[in-house]
Amino acid sequence: MHARKMVAKGFTLVEILIVVVILGILAAIVIPQFTNASESAKSSSLVTQLQSIRSQIELYKNQHNDDEPDLTTNWNQFTQFTDIDGTTSATKTATAIYGPYMQKPAVNPFEDSSVVVGTPTADGTPAADVGWVWDGGILKANIELQKGRDLNLLGAAETENADFVSY
Repeated sequence: MHARKMVAKGFTLVEILIVVVILGILAAIVIPQFTNASESAKSSSLVTQLQSIRSQIELYKNQHNDDEPDLTTNWNQFTQFTDIDGTTSATKTATAIYGPYMQKPAVNPFEDSSVVVGTPTADGTPAADVGWVWDGGILKANIELQKGRDLNLLGAAETENADFVSY
């Protein structure tokens, strides 16, 4: 009879460590890409929301004798039916025939807030936990200064532009 030598099958500790190191390097490369994609998606969402709000404000003005909606108190003039004077109604009536302009208040994804400060005639002050700011008669999105610069929403020397203000 022939004696057979048993050959051990498996991986050595060194081989396993090499695989773990390679996986760690790949993870270090890939994970920041997902983080940037998330911030980029928030940025795109914010720009789209702002454009939508502004177009709905123009529609509101056209239907309400060039009056601006009062979004500072609440978003009811945008989320409910209104009459020519801007008086709100939860249901459509004979006089409340305009709107609703949005299904729900717009939330700034960076501030997680739908709060609006200021009015079309009085500038608001940007601050944390404020989503939107009236500035020079224009509704702008509020964003933390460094975040705005990191996402190229604000230039290196800017604290505001046509679309954004920072605190």
